[in-house]
Amino acid sequence: MPEEGLGLGATRRFAQHIAETKFSQLSPLVIHAAKRALLDFMTCAVSGSAMPVSKALLAYFQESDATRIATVIGSGERLSAANAALVNGANTHGLDFDDGHTHGSAHPSGAIFPAVLAAAEQHQSSPQAILLAAVIGYDVMTRIASAMHPVSAQRGWHNTPVSGVFGATAAVASILQLDAAASQHALGLAGGFAGGIREYLEEGAEIKRLHPGKAARDGLLCAEFAARGITGSSKVLEGRYGLFNVFVGGQVKWDRLFEGLGERYEINQVYFKPYPCCRHYHSVVQALLTLREQHGFNAADVKRLEIGLYAVGVHGHDHKHCENLLDSQMSAPCAAALAIVDGGLAAHQFLPDSVQRPAVRRLIDLAAVNVDPECERIYPQRRSGAVSVTLQNGQTVQMRILDPKGEGDNPMTDADLAQKFLVNCTPLIGAVRGQRLLEAIRNFDQMRDTQELFAWPQTE
Repeated sequence: MPEEGLGLGATRRFAQHIAETKFSQLSPLVIHAAKRALLDFMTCAVSGSAMPVSKALLAYFQESDATRIATVIGSGERLSAANAALVNGANTHGLDFDDGHTHGSAHPSGAIFPAVLAAAEQHQSSPQAILLAAVIGYDVMTRIASAMHPVSAQRGWHNTPVSGVFGATAAVASILQLDAAASQHALGLAGGFAGGIREYLEEGAEIKRLHPGKAARDGLLCAEFAARGITGSSKVLEGRYGLFNVFVGGQVKWDRLFEGLGERYEINQVYFKPYPCCRHYHSVVQALLTLREQHGFNAADVKRLEIGLYAVGVHGHDHKHCENLLDSQMSAPCAAALAIVDGGLAAHQFLPDSVQRPAVRRLIDLAAVNVDPECERIYPQRRSGAVSVTLQNGQTVQMRILDPKGEGDNPMTDADLAQKFLVNCTPLIGAVRGQRLLEAIRNFDQMRDTQELFAWPQTE
């Protein structure tokens, strides 16, 4: 049960936060952070829509869903709001390129924005309402994830769908302008939909791609159900059989859950990815790319490769079997080997033919991944990594990165995010459409309508 009463009324406090927070209360810094998150979401949703899993999902719903209410980003197809949220959420995570939150070890954009945009399109909400809903959704999702992590991950839960359904519910409750009582019921309903395990790590199963979409769809449904009077558990977070007791055995950081609630918004704390692979070892990739450039070595020069991470980054990510795309994207040895061989990382490099190149395979096999005590000590406050490369000439070069590019003291700039969007989306949507969309998102808080977000050509 909650220690010293810190968790008492937790669900009610979040419900009040949802109902009482207004767009006028958001600072320019928070609004800017929301627009940055929206841009990165769009990058990932558009580029991920070309993946086989995404195409399979869309094909199924094209056959079975004739509702045509909400847009599938990048395609112009329209589905029911719930199904569009599912597809867009899966697309966002399709390349493992979407944003994340280090303290909660979760990916918010694929859970929050698909739910918000589908509901907003159905209910004709304003750009300002969309930004407010996203801020609230990020806040609820990542605070819950941060309060549970790393215990939740150690028990095998995937924080993105577990906490994401609460964030998506909160975001859509904001879109629907539910009062505190209805918002509390919506969160209570979300508890019945929370779930998602990390067994995909063992074989690179594609279910991982669906987890954000599941959270987005279920969160949208929970808010809509609550709006129609369906009740949920009033103590879904803190109750005897609530989320925290059931999922993490009551091992909760209650102070982290509500620290600065209403004053500090978690959307300012998200990171953005420069590389399309698991965030746990971006520090390692960055260190290897830097060492490679500084010392001029190539793959053949490497005799020994040692990788140091925190325990959560090691367990489930030290494997060397890379039979499919997700397998490779979840492997620290694979990402490290590709960085050394190719001098950079793009999604196509993680495909089987690329990974099975002899030079890459040799480095994967010789890589050693271990828990580094300093990395473990400062996690999850910092997502650090350390590498040591011994060369054939006997020289050893080492580097430690405290904050990988995209977070902490090493953020991606607005220009970086714009470049990421244009490089990844222009081949799919064209330069003219790309520039128009980029400009619309930059000025989204000043826009009168949301038309530009949904102006996609129909799929032939």
